[in-house]
Amino acid sequence: MQPLARPDCFLTTSKGIAAITDLPRLLGAPVEFCRTSRRLRQLQAQYNELVVIAWGRKATAEAAEHFARTHALKLWRCEDGFLRSVELGHLSAPLSVVIDDLGIYYDARQPSRLEQLITTPWDSAEATENEARAQTLIQHWRQARVSKYNSARECLPDWLTESPFVLVVDQTYGDASITYGLADAERFQQMLLAAQTQFPHHRVVVKTHPDVLAGSKRAHFSPDRHPDCDFLADNIHPPALLERADAVFCVTSQMGFEALLWGKPVYTFGMPFYAGWGLTDDALSAPARRQGKPTLAKLVYAALIEYPCYVHPDRQQGCQIEELLPWFALQRQQQERFPPRLWAGRWPRWKKPILERFMRGSELCFAADGAVNQERLPSVGWSASATTDIRVEDGFIRSVGLGADLIAPQSWVFDCLGMYYDATRPSDLERLLLTHTFSQEEIQRATQVQAQLVATRVSKYNVGEASWRRPQTQQPVILIPGQVESDASIQLGSPTYKTNLALIQQVRQAHPDAYLLYKPHPDVRAGLRVQGSAEQRALEYVDEVVVDQDIAHLLEQVDAVHTLTSLSGFEALLRGVSVVCYGQPFYAGWGLTTDMIPPTRRQRRLTLAELVAGTLLLYPTYLSRRTGYFTTVEQVLLELVDARQAWQQRSTTQRWRQSLQTQIRRYVQRLKRF
Repeated sequence: MQPLARPDCFLTTSKGIAAITDLPRLLGAPVEFCRTSRRLRQLQAQYNELVVIAWGRKATAEAAEHFARTHALKLWRCEDGFLRSVELGHLSAPLSVVIDDLGIYYDARQPSRLEQLITTPWDSAEATENEARAQTLIQHWRQARVSKYNSARECLPDWLTESPFVLVVDQTYGDASITYGLADAERFQQMLLAAQTQFPHHRVVVKTHPDVLAGSKRAHFSPDRHPDCDFLADNIHPPALLERADAVFCVTSQMGFEALLWGKPVYTFGMPFYAGWGLTDDALSAPARRQGKPTLAKLVYAALIEYPCYVHPDRQQGCQIEELLPWFALQRQQQERFPPRLWAGRWPRWKKPILERFMRGSELCFAADGAVNQERLPSVGWSASATTDIRVEDGFIRSVGLGADLIAPQSWVFDCLGMYYDATRPSDLERLLLTHTFSQEEIQRATQVQAQLVATRVSKYNVGEASWRRPQTQQPVILIPGQVESDASIQLGSPTYKTNLALIQQVRQAHPDAYLLYKPHPDVRAGLRVQGSAEQRALEYVDEVVVDQDIAHLLEQVDAVHTLTSLSGFEALLRGVSVVCYGQPFYAGWGLTTDMIPPTRRQRRLTLAELVAGTLLLYPTYLSRRTGYFTTVEQVLLELVDARQAWQQRSTTQRWRQSLQTQIRRYVQRLKRF
């Protein structure tokens, strides 16, 4: 069956539909709000073909239907796709929609495009390829553990894991899919009775719809009216239930379709789109037009590949479901990392919403004055010195701008053992680098990320000019990056040398004929952190002190980096610059640096790609500036390049305003130290 050709423009009479930002990308054509004949004439002069869209068969669709009839225009119907979003519908826009020029998939009273896609046979040339693609998609769907909505956790109660059960899926009372699926409230009672009769030795577990749990809708079943059933009062992610259920009973719920993807027997008591094809045990007779016996792969290909349209939130462009599944899988994996509830204690006000975004999926309990962790919840705190179960710090690719200027980060690291810069004890990063078997895919990604970092000149903070030029000399040029001497990275990561001046003196003693370049730490230069003891004497030993220069730019022009524990050493390794460590930073001890004080715990030898994979791919958590959701390091690199370009292209007025705001913030920060 040929793909549905898009018109030049879609018209909607609904302001709500017009407000869906990604809808034009999903539908592949502009979407214009239009309710009047005058506006219609304007659009007809601009576009050749116009089609009115209505959202399913809701009451709001009647205005669109009337407008289409009045003006003799085609009417197509949209609905949420079967892989919709992370949050529930009222909290987030869809990442997939279906569009139908014949009806809509849940209306069994008349044909739909989905029905035609299911019944249209594949020719011999495409059958094998399409079957394989659908089977692979089923496997990836299970591995990603996705559903229509994906915000709930997979926290099964103990009683649900102790005995076999069948799942009865409730729906919201009065849902349009029930009526249009040839069912009514009585069908739900018949379904429950059938489950109890056919599986007398199983628990009968009733799954309540998420909208009912959220308090916005009404259910068909309740514990007081059905005391012989077990009700799930918690919002549990469907795959956790479908994976363990011995059978699934539903009226028209999409969970029946998802149960088929999990290989479960499905009993239907309405006529959902997946019923009537011989894949389910149906209480109702199928419409005559649902003829044939398609395979599950044929149904999946039609419902998940051909029928819906998808948009990738990071790239903000249309995509295939195979491209979107890894994004949803990442959200699921990150949301399940930590316990459901965490004690956060006292955090700075500006960091609280950031922590909530980075720990999405867990409820954070922040402490009021004098409050204590009476429930003994696992705790989360900032830095290696925190006496908590989970410690948090900035990641290695953070932002455009300094953290001390309250610039929101795009990466944080979470460590349950210690912290990456604390060489006095193991950390999750150290354990990962010591024990992880890196896959070929991880190595390939790491190599590409390294190349992307070098090509785009991205560093941790991405600030500073790029005007410094290497001196005309035959001497080797050595860069010595300054650090904040009070930072834990020196106190816990450099057992012998504790000051910038001590480092400078050691480098000069070892390389009397080299050209030494010293770069003070950006926070010190900005006045946000205290200058190191005797750091002002640097010029007695170095040839040049550079300030306000981008570290990535400097690394392109020097021969070596000598450091205590600075991240600049790691950034130098990425660019093929030799590194000498006088402390024990996380990247030392793996055979890639010259270590003056070798870390004794690190006996493994790593390639640079393995170090990059562990440090940048597996250890940090990344957030997208565009979406606020979890993302990959590759996406953050793209966003940082865009943000840096926008920063550089600021107008004079914008620069002045931002400079003033920055100075005020810095002044307040300095006051807090006194």
